[in-house]
Amino acid sequence: MPKKIMIIAGEASGDLHGSSLALALKEIEPDVKLVGMGGEKMVKAGLQSFQDIKDLSVIGILEILSSLKKFKDAFNLLVRKLDSEKPDAVVLIDYPEFNLRFAIEAKKRGIPVIYYISPQIWAWRKGRVNTVKKYVDKMIVILGFEKDFYAKEGVNVEFVGHPLLDVVKPSFGRDEFLKKYGLEPAFKVIALLPGSRLTEIERNLPIMLKAAKRIKDRFGNTQFILAKPAEIKVSAYEKILKRAPLKPAIVEGYPYDCINAAELALVASGTATIETMILEKPMLIIYKVSLLTWLVGKLLVKVPNIGLVNIIAGERIVPELVQFDATPSNISSEVSSLFSSPEKTEAMKARLAAVKAGLGGPGASRRAAEMILKI
Repeated sequence: MPKKIMIIAGEASGDLHGSSLALALKEIEPDVKLVGMGGEKMVKAGLQSFQDIKDLSVIGILEILSSLKKFKDAFNLLVRKLDSEKPDAVVLIDYPEFNLRFAIEAKKRGIPVIYYISPQIWAWRKGRVNTVKKYVDKMIVILGFEKDFYAKEGVNVEFVGHPLLDVVKPSFGRDEFLKKYGLEPAFKVIALLPGSRLTEIERNLPIMLKAAKRIKDRFGNTQFILAKPAEIKVSAYEKILKRAPLKPAIVEGYPYDCINAAELALVASGTATIETMILEKPMLIIYKVSLLTWLVGKLLVKVPNIGLVNIIAGERIVPELVQFDATPSNISSEVSSLFSSPEKTEAMKARLAAVKAGLGGPGASRRAAEMILKI
């Protein structure tokens, strides 16, 4: 009988990593059957998804509370699928509030549990590591310091490197890409990456656009490209752009080309900061959440930086403008500082390249797939 693996991912970054993992599993063992929960990318890679993740990818206290029934229904559906599908193993990808509970259900049934892409337990609510120790058979991590963290806690852990090293590759040359979207290669380009969730875009994009107007007024020949995730409807952007003082070029499906074509990126905190780092592009990390979410986060989060690139570096190598500091004035001042100082820009690029070098070598998804199939 072919092996059957249940994979659970609940948001855009998990869908991306899950799709790379699914392709690697299929490449090694073509007959393997993949079931579970994922997005469009995982489905294209061969996953039979029992639940659409579009309504489950939310951030913020109020947003999560308003979606509790959807989470509960999805969880119960997948637990029933554990009993009907009887997978040989369960692979959990990040998404801790959902997946740590799901690990308990899988272990009740004697199914091996592998966690791939660690939740940020090291940043907040570290007590969850006890759940990992009890219910996860193998933790596969993609950041070197995570291996040290889990090994110290007595968790069975392996480091495979970062899967984005195999994924983050532009599809076009810079001039070819800019020509495709009617942009001038001789002008400065700033990429806008306001997030992959609707609530992130609604909070971050208006600030970025106001800052863009200030930057253009100061530097003149500057143009802006907005990287649009395919899963977010155009109408969500149109609503914001109607009131915007500046209209960027909207590019769907080519986020790495947007970053690669730019001198600088304004990036919402998350996976996009790693993608920008891999392309060695200077960036500013900009992030706003609801006041309630921010206040709760201040109480729970125990790390000095929120940007993954800064967390990996162990220091702030990229400016972070978070919550009340995320203003058009502050953003334009930071951009002006970088544009006015080539030495400062080059220094940031060098530090980004050094952090990138510590992400491991190519082939992380295949190494993870080999470990999973062995288990």
